Amino acid sequence: MTVAIMLHRADGAPVSTAFRRAPFGKDDPFARHREIAWEGSNAMSAGRISFIGELDIASYPHIETIVVSEGELTLTAAGSAALVLGPQTGAVIGCGTALRIVATSRVQFSFCAAACDKPTKRGLVPLRADADFKPSRSLPAEALLGPAPECRSDNVFTEDAAGYSAGTWDSTPYHRIVRPHRQNEFMHLVAGSVRFAAPDGGVLSVGTGDALFVPQGASIGWESSDCVAKFFVVQAVQA
Repeated sequence: MTVAIMLHRADGAPVSTAFRRAPFGKDDPFARHREIAWEGSNAMSAGRISFIGELDIASYPHIETIVVSEGELTLTAAGSAALVLGPQTGAVIGCGTALRIVATSRVQFSFCAAACDKPTKRGLVPLRADADFKPSRSLPAEALLGPAPECRSDNVFTEDAAGYSAGTWDSTPYHRIVRPHRQNEFMHLVAGSVRFAAPDGGVLSVGTGDALFVPQGASIGWESSDCVAKFFVVQAVQA
């Protein structure tokens, strides 16, 4: 199984990921622009989009988290002020949201989307690096190769109908064994760097501004020597 799938490198370096141009569902507003790197049988998808133009969407057809890497994207949910996203900023779009999307020049962003037949949370929720952090659970001692880290999170969006959660997380440095990842996870690092270890001894190094996706069940380790912060999306699925 693939260990981790790179979606974007902040330094502009090409990624070896194979993307395929395809819509996510039949009513995808970004159907002509979406490039999918991973798509699971549980109706989750991750990849990248390059877009310029205007879209008016009466009801957004799925849940989608986006993080801009280049350019500027303006999102306006019905009845709300416009949210302007520049590089290294992001937002979650709830399924069913009435939304206007504008990019006056080319914008590029990473995405993590999920289908949701019976949405319970509509609207537009920004992801913030200066999040309202609260202490969160650390790792079990048996998974660590050193001291336990101090972890914090700010979960700003949860859609129980899709098992989909998004927000911001940070942690002090730590080293974790290679083990199966317990959920699908999209990550965009907003601070720090991480070395992800594979079972064969290979290492994938990622840094601030990089985006990646780790499928549930992929065997992967974690090693960070500085404090790390990331935007995240997680989804636990039935095996």
